[in-house]
Amino acid sequence: MSPPAVRFTTDDEILRITLDRPARKNALTPESVREIIETLERVAADDSARAVLIQATGADFCGGADIVAANADREERPKTGNLQRRTAMQAHRLIDVITGVQLPVVCSVRGFAAGLGCQLALAADFTVAAETATFFEPFVARGFTPDSGATWLLPRLVGVARAKELLLLGEQVSGARAAEWGMIHRAVPDDELETATEALARRLADGPTVAIGLAKRCIHGALGSNLIEAMEKEAAYIQGEVLALSVLHVDEAEGTYTAGLKIGKDTLRIGLRKAGD
Repeated sequence: MSPPAVRFTTDDEILRITLDRPARKNALTPESVREIIETLERVAADDSARAVLIQATGADFCGGADIVAANADREERPKTGNLQRRTAMQAHRLIDVITGVQLPVVCSVRGFAAGLGCQLALAADFTVAAETATFFEPFVARGFTPDSGATWLLPRLVGVARAKELLLLGEQVSGARAAEWGMIHRAVPDDELETATEALARRLADGPTVAIGLAKRCIHGALGSNLIEAMEKEAAYIQGEVLALSVLHVDEAEGTYTAGLKIGKDTLRIGLRKAGD
């Protein structure tokens, strides 16, 4: 039995997703993609983690989707439209889950992050890369149009001109340059990568999970809305937080409820009569 291509561990409320196929540059098989999707959906629902850290073993972060593995068991040529249907349910679904999950996602990149591997880094909330890391979009060079959200993520992060450099010319970008361009959160010396990403994941896990998750959702939603719509969503989330964080105290003798909301060092208390009184 072959070892797992992706390992999942949860320690101190941090879900660590470790790509573990170093001999294949940690290229993702369809099975690996499904496992990551299912795990992220599960932890988002069961509250077992407060932050996610995506990392890899070996010299490279991720060489993209493993096209060979995806077609290895086929005895005949795939039907027309098969790739489009599979991509929507695999690579595209993975990027959607990473950007949509209401948990902060940190990505640790060394070596190559190519294709889907590059989009994993771009979709994460905070990507920290080694200064010598390489971000690469190989699609056009191989005769394919980009996928996994590259045409949406890159223009928003680095602008249209630089997005075309990466997607149409296939230019490779170092970790240091990616940080300068605003593609990623930051670049650090290679020997500081693990320490830097662990510290960031810990900081996020120790933070207010609900507020971080809703702020993330607001930011992503605002990319497709106007200012008024964005502010309306902010206001709705604030009201939701008030209700969710309120602690109800019942005083049977007085026949009252008291809702207490902790805001910094202060507690806002609102007295309510019992229903029917």
